[in-house]
Amino acid sequence: MLTWVYAGMLAWSITVPASVAPASSQMPRPEQIMVVPPELRAQLQQQVIGPGGSTTSRLQRLVNFMLSQNPGLGIQYAVDATSTVEQAYRTRKANCLTFTLLTVALAREAGMRSYGQGVGEVVAWREEDGTIYRFNHVSAEVVIGEAHFTVDFARDTTIARDAPKQITDRQLLALYYNNRAADLMLSASPAVAAPYMTMSLQLDPGYANSWSNAGVLQLYQGDSRAAERDYLKALALDPVNANALFNLVTLYQDNGDEARSTIFEQRLEKVQQKDPYYQFLLALHDEKQGDYALAVTHYKQAIHMYDGDPRFYLGLARAYQQLGDSRRAIRALHRAHTLAQESATDQHSAGLEHSPQ
Repeated sequence: MLTWVYAGMLAWSITVPASVAPASSQMPRPEQIMVVPPELRAQLQQQVIGPGGSTTSRLQRLVNFMLSQNPGLGIQYAVDATSTVEQAYRTRKANCLTFTLLTVALAREAGMRSYGQGVGEVVAWREEDGTIYRFNHVSAEVVIGEAHFTVDFARDTTIARDAPKQITDRQLLALYYNNRAADLMLSASPAVAAPYMTMSLQLDPGYANSWSNAGVLQLYQGDSRAAERDYLKALALDPVNANALFNLVTLYQDNGDEARSTIFEQRLEKVQQKDPYYQFLLALHDEKQGDYALAVTHYKQAIHMYDGDPRFYLGLARAYQQLGDSRRAIRALHRAHTLAQESATDQHSAGLEHSPQ
């Protein structure tokens, strides 16, 4: 199974790729994260609220204000920019989480109802110092009467099966602290990261991925018993949490506990065999190994489970081409193109999108 390619690693789930930003002198309190500084409030009043008109036109002005330069903010996407609203205003940089915090805060200042929404795990990852970082995605929802609008900073680069779900402010803030814990574990030390992880768990104790992440942090601090406890807590909340299962298997293997390692490895395999994106990763691995026939099998299994991701068909086309089957390769490419066009119609990078209810 592909897990063994990553033997000895750990899985950490974050909202965006962890940065290597230096530690700040003091951890911000939850109530400080979304505070709108006076200068930004004044600009918002002048450029968004003051002109009047309908609420929908105000929302469009807000999006333009955040993205357009002179006189707008001109916010630029930076994958490692996990920051508070005030910091984003100073740097003019944001990732999807920070942009969501900024959108929700400014929409509320402008008299609109807004909240964060999560779209779950997406197919992206990074390996750093023995840890696999798997990424989640968030966006902002603005409600005007019966209409729902999504403001998304990177929707065209993320593909997920599930529709976005509303999350509370506490859950949104917990993601901020979770991300910063990942940042600081890389750029500073586990000890510096620990208070951020603790705050994340206090804000959202029911989020299984955070408990799995806390276990990774405990292990980096040398406490394997605490790591095991946190992984098991994650599984108590979500029995099919792949991150926690993966981390437990790794922990038990490292400790020489083959009996428990086998038990949780079997559970992990059952979860992975039902996951189209795991089949996708297997297919990519097959391609790297030059086993294109097996890659075709795994791509087709992924498609059977979920037919909506053009990357499955692109991979299938590559594998067929390597096998000399041009007819099937072209057919797979046509399907990938169709899905990509549908996605382009429905999604807009850093833009405003009407959300069907």
